[in-house]
Amino acid sequence: MEKISPKLMDFIDAEDYFEKILVVESSAYIEKLRERFPLAKIFFVTSDEDDAEKFSSVAQTFLLEYREERLPFKEEFFDAIISDLTLEVVINPQDIAAGFSKFIKQTGFFLTSFRNLRHWKVLKKIMHGHYDGIVSRLYTRKDFERLFYASFYKEVRFLPIIKKSPPEMLKKLIECGFENYGDDLETEFWLVRAARSMTELAMLKSMYTPEVRAEFSRIIHRIEYDIETEESVKRFFEIYDEVGMFEEYAKNFIEEVVIHKENFYKNLNAFKEH
Repeated sequence: MEKISPKLMDFIDAEDYFEKILVVESSAYIEKLRERFPLAKIFFVTSDEDDAEKFSSVAQTFLLEYREERLPFKEEFFDAIISDLTLEVVINPQDIAAGFSKFIKQTGFFLTSFRNLRHWKVLKKIMHGHYDGIVSRLYTRKDFERLFYASFYKEVRFLPIIKKSPPEMLKKLIECGFENYGDDLETEFWLVRAARSMTELAMLKSMYTPEVRAEFSRIIHRIEYDIETEESVKRFFEIYDEVGMFEEYAKNFIEEVVIHKENFYKNLNAFKEH
């Protein structure tokens, strides 16, 4: 697999905290991740025996072919999966992207990259009858965005790696009808951060245990749909008090999960004094 410089580290935010990280076929990230997150457990999946042996002292390594074998981990195990160009060399990229999502926590994300089909160098090759997509799959940004939303990710962000075009080449492409929105024609690679949850919801999910959040969500829906409403409202406030929940968190949680808000608050207010 082609390797590019480990730019995906630029897509890790200052507030990101990782306990478990999976690196797939991208060994250039292992030592950098170890420096950035010295207490994290790093797991490394590769089909390269030399890489597996080389990094066995700094990561828990697994020698396997990710395109053909199921990853040997529990679901929702990792805070992040990191892998450059992973989906360029697979037959069914949605299967791989969706498969990876199962191993990412609700608050986690997948960092990857792809070569831009609309980059001027690629278009120049196509003009001369050459197309690298025969041996690897090339994407546009829109293609990749649709792929990830169809693979159970809720928020997809992009960062460009620019390689400028000769002015005459860029002018020729624009004259031929190629739009250059966001410098797309000069973006050689797109870096991608695909999250399991929207940013606001991920923040909610990072607080309190999954069991507390699951029960709180269930009770909220029972209030919303008038199911044993009085008892449900009573349990709502019991949970609120038991875990020391603060008002702003509860409001944001309700905003995220409730569809019929007017009915919810009508029922909540009708029984909150009981």
